Amino acid sequence: MQKSILITGCSSGIGLVAASDLLRRGYRVFAACRKADDVARMNQLGFTGIQLDLDDAHSVERAAQQVAELSGNDLFALFNNAGYGVYGALNTLSRQQLEQQFSSNFFGTHQLTILLLPALLANGGGRIINTSSVLGLISTPGRGAYAASKYALEAWSDALRMELHRTGVCVSLIEPGPIHTRFTDNVNQTRQDQPVKNPGIAARFTLPPEAILPKLHHALESRQPKLRYPVTLVTQVMTILRRLLPGWMLDRILRSN
Repeated sequence: MQKSILITGCSSGIGLVAASDLLRRGYRVFAACRKADDVARMNQLGFTGIQLDLDDAHSVERAAQQVAELSGNDLFALFNNAGYGVYGALNTLSRQQLEQQFSSNFFGTHQLTILLLPALLANGGGRIINTSSVLGLISTPGRGAYAASKYALEAWSDALRMELHRTGVCVSLIEPGPIHTRFTDNVNQTRQDQPVKNPGIAARFTLPPEAILPKLHHALESRQPKLRYPVTLVTQVMTILRRLLPGWMLDRILRSN
């Protein structure tokens, strides 16, 4: 039987690469995008386009209902990939900007997942895969809002995984580091005159979005998926440093970036 998966954030980058790859592997791919033009493009590419704005609770509800109906309430996997970044020193962020960061990166993900949980449980062996970030492991100056939303996603994923123990539904996190996507171009900078920029050395370790595919395949198709899948050398190194170094030393390293 053909397996169905919903992937959010499919207009470009990781989402589009994942959707294209899984379509070739025989999945039925529900490709969610925020803009109607991108949804139409998904249909032309052979996916089932779904319009979804994670910042809009009504949009999330409509999308979840549509996916449940189209899948016959039997969904194998949900890949929560969509998100964006608000960059800027914390004292330049308004409450509204911080709420919107969490609305798109965390609250919408929670709502969508809970609405689709019955369809995932009905499958008997469903998968929930969440795109976190190296900034779900460490925070850096100017990226506090985005990091906070990804820290929240990490904790939420851990709790959900334990709550779904013995249901057959597995929860995994994919943790990219520097990836060549439109994410940086779409970052909302709170200070246009002083934008937060990636350190020059990051370019040396940046990988194409295809780098996540082996991790995604394992999370979807292994009988024992991992809890976390670090992608890129930066994420792997930071995972180790966070465990080994005292906080003050890690702060010194991160302040210099």
